[in-house]
Amino acid sequence: MLRKLTKLSTLKVRCELRSLSSLTQTSQNIFDRNAKRLQKERAALSENVGLYDYLKEEVGFRLADRVFDIKREFKAAADIGCSRGYLSKHILAESVEHLTLTDSSASMLEQAQGTPGLKMRKLVKDEETLDFEENSLDLVISSLSLHWVNDLPGCFANIKRSLKPDGVFIASMFGGDTLYELRCSLQLAELERKGGISPHISPFTQIRDIGSLLNRAGFTMLTIDTDELVIGYPSMFELMWDLKGMAENNAAFNRPVHLSRETMLAASAIYQELYAKPNENGVPATFQIIYFVGWKPGPNQPQPLARGSGEVSLKDLGNIIEKGGKLDTKAGD
Repeated sequence: MLRKLTKLSTLKVRCELRSLSSLTQTSQNIFDRNAKRLQKERAALSENVGLYDYLKEEVGFRLADRVFDIKREFKAAADIGCSRGYLSKHILAESVEHLTLTDSSASMLEQAQGTPGLKMRKLVKDEETLDFEENSLDLVISSLSLHWVNDLPGCFANIKRSLKPDGVFIASMFGGDTLYELRCSLQLAELERKGGISPHISPFTQIRDIGSLLNRAGFTMLTIDTDELVIGYPSMFELMWDLKGMAENNAAFNRPVHLSRETMLAASAIYQELYAKPNENGVPATFQIIYFVGWKPGPNQPQPLARGSGEVSLKDLGNIIEKGGKLDTKAGD
């Protein structure tokens, strides 16, 4: 069987990615929010919950660094879907005066901590039902939580409404290439045994859609970048166990109830055959992280000049650089 499957290494299996067209239909629910809340509760109450923080800790640290890049003191801020405080533990009181933490899991929220001197308030609140007062926040942050939201356009619109003019929204999400090795291995195993595939991995948003959704919500001066974290695991089974410990297991409404033992074993063998690196033990797992920054329009923001008001042509840019950035005003006389 493995000889046949290795020939399929170049086969691109269609992944269930959330397209922009499906995201714009606000009445369509993809994820079971109650199931996700229960998954987070079980993960938070586990004795060794701290063992599975490595990925979200790293992303939270990198996202907090983007907050520090903005040389401004934020009076009021909110951390949406804070989980166990992967962002708040890096936010300094010198940058944020008061931080509101929200999460749908009361147990996760209780474990979230901040830095010394940081004033905090905790609210048990779902990301899909945000009701902050209009123009009440200077900063909204969120780390690896919004990929479980059904109505992303509505969520972004609520965040923009709660921000003050010139307020900023900084967040991270899992991107479409996340766990592509696990997704394809499970699909190939099921395709070979059952003649079809099931959505064992939750769909993720494509990076090309994030900018469109932010623009639609009314954010300006967008900054979007992506990063990939590749983590090694002894086998596919350790990866799936860690995903459960992170509360990142599947929560889609159409998720299958049961995955047979033979399919699991076959998927593990396919994973090892197609993605394991030569002369290395274990298998890699890719996590694509999308970071984005969006600003609510304000009167003090830089505005583009009127069309046709430029004084220098782009074709003369090379000559200007050679002259040290000085304009030759005599050449136009």
